[in-house]
Amino acid sequence: MFNSGLIKNKWVWFTILFTGLCIAFYIYVAPLFKPAIATFDNKPIVLYIPSGASYKNVKDSLVIAGVLTNVDHFNRIATLMQYAKDEVPGGKYILKDRMTAREVIGKLRSGNQDPVNVVVNNVRTLPELAGKLDRYFEIDSLTILQYFTREDVLKEYHLTPETVLTLFIPNTYQMFWNATPEKLAKRMKKEHDKFWNQERLDKIRKLGLSPVQAYTLASIVEKESNYVPERPTIAGVYINRLKTGMKLQADPTVVFATGEYDLKRVLYSHLAMDSPYNTYMYEGLPPGPIYMPSISSLEAVINAEQHDFIFFCAKADNSGKHVFASTLQEPSKNARLFSTWLNTIGIK
Repeated sequence: MFNSGLIKNKWVWFTILFTGLCIAFYIYVAPLFKPAIATFDNKPIVLYIPSGASYKNVKDSLVIAGVLTNVDHFNRIATLMQYAKDEVPGGKYILKDRMTAREVIGKLRSGNQDPVNVVVNNVRTLPELAGKLDRYFEIDSLTILQYFTREDVLKEYHLTPETVLTLFIPNTYQMFWNATPEKLAKRMKKEHDKFWNQERLDKIRKLGLSPVQAYTLASIVEKESNYVPERPTIAGVYINRLKTGMKLQADPTVVFATGEYDLKRVLYSHLAMDSPYNTYMYEGLPPGPIYMPSISSLEAVINAEQHDFIFFCAKADNSGKHVFASTLQEPSKNARLFSTWLNTIGIK
């Protein structure tokens, strides 16, 4: 004889268990596969998580951005995946539209951040460089500046306050937003050593230059001419002057010494300025670069043209080109023409 009461109880417990599983599935499992991120234009969003931030900070940022489809579901999944902590990995994270909570939290929890394209170029000084790098990193420009002027850091990388810019080879680098100054310096050192390979080192050593000196000379070449094909010739002129003990007499160094970087015409009064960067007054290269040279200017020095030219002067035609000579007679004539041309266009 069947025990109907026992069978009934089993069905009751089965119903309760099944209902409980359904509820659990709805609460904890289903949200794992539902879109947790919904952007307004279906484009990815960029989430910056500061160092030392908590899960609450992350959640609040997503709530403020208005991209979470269900905050409660997101909270539950964060708890389930052990991400709801007082401190979470920082960095820059790109979250795509319709990512699930599992995908979002998995990415954030692992610290699998997305890199930043850091553009290093077109600066004259370390403070200017620090200001430019500020936009790419969590650290601010003052922190960067203070680090790269520390005595122990300069000693570690065999630099001086005047030559610190030579550590930076102009390029675009992929780095992490929360990189420390130490990591930035190590990365730049790695790229510096990669650029100065044995082939390039052998070439500049034949010219009697070190990497710092070649970089410094390239900075002068960079500001001397915007006409790239001419740069190896100009580099050859300056190397000839260095070899003969002649002063470089480079106008761009005088402009740097004045601090008037938009100066369009160097006058005799500027040439009298007593500065180690005034190559009309002091022999040899200045203490450090006057600009961050482009790769083309660095290569112009590394592969400097071999010739007998000692002098050159800008052409009076606004072409940016120069005339070159081994004697002073022809450049003097062109210098007068160039000076007259400057007068006619109102540059005093």
